[in-house]
Amino acid sequence: MYDVQKLRETFPSTTVFKDHALMGMFRTAKIESFLRDWIIKRKAGVDGRINDIDELSRYVATIIPHRNEKERLEDEARSNGETRPFLAKINISFNPKTNQYNFEIPDLGFTYDNTIIEDYVWDRIKEELIGEAGGWGLIKLGYLPPEGVKRGRFTLLEYKNFCPYEINLDAYREARSKYEDTEEWMDVLLGAIDYDASGFESKGMLEQDVWLAKHTMLTRLLPFIQPRINLIELAPQQTGKSYIFGKIDKYGWLAGGGSLSRAKLFMDMRPGAKTRGLVTFADYVAVDEIKSIKFTNDKEMAGILKGYMEDGFVNVGGTRVEGEAGIIFLGNIDVEDMIPGRDMFQDLPEVFRDSALIQRIHGFVPGHNIHPISPDMIMDGWALNTEYFTEIMHLLRSPAESMRYRGLVEELVTVESQGEISNREKEAVMRLCTGYMKLFFPHADSELIKTPKFKMEFTKYCLNPAVAMQQTVLEQMKIINPNEFKNKYMASYYVR
Repeated sequence: MYDVQKLRETFPSTTVFKDHALMGMFRTAKIESFLRDWIIKRKAGVDGRINDIDELSRYVATIIPHRNEKERLEDEARSNGETRPFLAKINISFNPKTNQYNFEIPDLGFTYDNTIIEDYVWDRIKEELIGEAGGWGLIKLGYLPPEGVKRGRFTLLEYKNFCPYEINLDAYREARSKYEDTEEWMDVLLGAIDYDASGFESKGMLEQDVWLAKHTMLTRLLPFIQPRINLIELAPQQTGKSYIFGKIDKYGWLAGGGSLSRAKLFMDMRPGAKTRGLVTFADYVAVDEIKSIKFTNDKEMAGILKGYMEDGFVNVGGTRVEGEAGIIFLGNIDVEDMIPGRDMFQDLPEVFRDSALIQRIHGFVPGHNIHPISPDMIMDGWALNTEYFTEIMHLLRSPAESMRYRGLVEELVTVESQGEISNREKEAVMRLCTGYMKLFFPHADSELIKTPKFKMEFTKYCLNPAVAMQQTVLEQMKIINPNEFKNKYMASYYVR
């Protein structure tokens, strides 16, 4: 476990006390981690604790309205001309048919059909909305009464992007440089996503198994920090998959089991709609419970997924749809099915048993390394603020940062093969290594990477896990399509 005093000194304004019982209350209220930490930061005393639970409950009820309060907000907007500011997730869409912007607030039931953003408001707030197609923010609604043939609609009066911290990547890198022990830094990152590193240690566990469990938990963050990383994780239940992808970050999207359409993922081509899909504005799209997922058109979806996962863009109805979102497939399987040589895709829908689709997955997350989540694994104490950390990861996805870290990886890693090297395989390993470097060594530079200690740690924390994740993908392709892949072998990857 990390040194708490050191953590608070290196991150003086971005730590928060994560009280075990209090976190349970927020989970019961279905409040995401990044919102929880923002609220705790505002309401906690100097000791980091919240003593007045009743006052906290009243504040939460005021700032984050429940879905059943839609009618109250509607009446407030209509009667008073505006609502009180509240926190919610908003999505924006331009309607070329009416030449207007509309918005939706899915959690409260406001839809594009009964909303509008007037031009004078759009001109004031568009800089906070363009590029993200919406997001979490402080919102104030108004009401526009019916006029002639136009029906009444709710208007967006104010929007302030939800980012309560001043984010400085250089300051973050400087703070990371204070941690000479990468093991301690790994524990800091676990605390940032609500896990207590000491809780991963069970009686009789080997030290290496504990390390693998912690490292695997953090591997799930690669799509948060590196653009267009495609992963699959098939693991036992209750290992925290849905929590990581659904509750930690406001920039990603967890699509639950059920039906999923091309329109939802890429673009809605209905006349007058032209609504951008999830991949165009989310950092990642995690498709949960893939055993039960149903696509509205399997053949169409398989083709479009392969195109997007390969190139980062597809053509839908003559429109080019681009995105930086990684595609993540999540599913539950028994531990017994996670042994070398076993077909781990055997119970999945046919669309996921296409070797051409699997080949576009960069890595297989070894979720079986993580034990079922127990109370001891939940953070209880001072930790890095989740909201701050997810903002850092989002900023590290920028093209400039990705080029910088990829350049360092290219300097470090050399590839050898007796035959032709697969470009997909090499790109997968290098992309995973780049994400890992951002996660574990954000302070890396051209001088640091030349040191023997760094090379050794990069091999352990970045290169070896990346190769293993791609190796598992190849093994599954050999099982599913032996005619094409049985004689395929990975190249060898070394640190120069």
